[in-house]
Amino acid sequence: MDPYVILTCRSQEQKSSVAAGKGSDPEWNETFEFSIAEGVTEIKLKIMDRDHLTSDDFVGEATISLRALFEEGNIPPTSYNVVKDEEYCGEIRVGLTFTPETGYEGGYQAEQESFGGWKQSEYTV
Repeated sequence: MDPYVILTCRSQEQKSSVAAGKGSDPEWNETFEFSIAEGVTEIKLKIMDRDHLTSDDFVGEATISLRALFEEGNIPPTSYNVVKDEEYCGEIRVGLTFTPETGYEGGYQAEQESFGGWKQSEYTV
């Protein structure tokens, strides 16, 4: 398996590098930055398996609520369930940091957050 992750926060989308040949134990350790506006409540992670001759395969997805991130300012690497067709198929570890825009004093408009420290956990099915 050659997995990669597509991160989506409302209309913003970013993609990790492909962890070529890493199978079910990839580690990315990449940082992603999004502009956050008021009303944003979650980020979605879509895990894909890159294929060379056919279209990439959907592995599973995770949804992370951002409420605790806004309250605490950061969340250490935490495991989130990955599901496919409403069934558990593994975990992904994600660390989150929230940095309000300098000089802005209200809401979450135009604030930044970074995502990094990724590592999919091993699991037994």
